Amino acid sequence: MKWKWKNAEPIEFTTKEEVQEMIDDAIRKHNRNASIISMCVGWFVLALFAEGLLRLIGVIDPIFPWLKITL
Repeated sequence: MKWKWKNAEPIEFTTKEEVQEMIDDAIRKHNRNASIISMCVGWFVLALFAEGLLRLIGVIDPIFPWLKITL
């Protein structure tokens, strides 16, 4: 019977430098993605704030007539 693993290549272990490089790449990718998401959320919140302020001072009409904000 011929063995399945007879001609298998030896196991190559990952070195500390390779592991550190993989960790650094993962952290870099996470930070980039988190920054993009945070920027989008920040713009959205800023837009909502600006809309509310413009509705408060009367530049933009209220969405619903019964929802009138006054100072």
